[in-house]
Amino acid sequence: MRRTTTAKLAASLLTLALAVGLAGCSGANDDLATQYKQGDGKGYISGDGTVQEIAPADRGAAVAFRGTAVDGSTLTNADYADTVLVLNFWYAQCGPCRAEAPTLESTYQAVKPAGAQFLGVNIYDGPEGARAFDGTYGITYPSLLAKDDAELKLAFASWTPLQSVPITLVLDKQGRVAARFIGRVESESILKTIINDVVSETT
Repeated sequence: MRRTTTAKLAASLLTLALAVGLAGCSGANDDLATQYKQGDGKGYISGDGTVQEIAPADRGAAVAFRGTAVDGSTLTNADYADTVLVLNFWYAQCGPCRAEAPTLESTYQAVKPAGAQFLGVNIYDGPEGARAFDGTYGITYPSLLAKDDAELKLAFASWTPLQSVPITLVLDKQGRVAARFIGRVESESILKTIINDVVSETT
C-alpha cells in the first residue's frame, strides 16, 4: 500500500476528526477492510476508524513521555525502547472507547507474542474509574492517567486532538508515530496488520 506523508495529511485528518467527534460507533468492518485493501494511496480510510500510515522515511522525532499509571507506577517511553508500542487515548464514559475496548484487548493478546506492547492514556478519569473500566472490559495492559498531568498531555499534543478520542497511535521501535487511528478502531484485522508490518520493519 502506498503511503502518504504526515505533512500533507495532518491538517485534513485533524479537521475530519473534529467533525466526526465521537461518531465512531457506527460503520461496517467489511467496508473498512475493503478500503484498506484497495491501497489507493489516499492515506486514510474514510468514515469510522480513519487511518493514517506514515512511511519510515517520513516519520518525525520519537515521542517522549513520562506518566503515572493506574497502579501508581511511573512509566516512560524508555520502558518501551526497541519495542512497537500501541498507544490508545480513552476515558470511561466515551462510548466509542467502550465499544473498541474488546477489539484492542484481543489485538493486544494476538500481537504480544511478536513483541508489541499496548499502553492506554486515560484523559479524564482517576485511578478508580480507570480500574473499573479495565475490570469491566477485561483490559490487561496498563494505562497512564493524564487528567491532571499537563506535561503528559503536552507530550502527545502534536498527534492527539484529545477532544476527539478515541485515538490510537502505533509507534515504531524508534518511538516514532508509524500509524494513527482517529476514532473507534473497528477492524481488528487492520490494526493487527499495521502492527505486524511495523514489527517486521528492519529500519
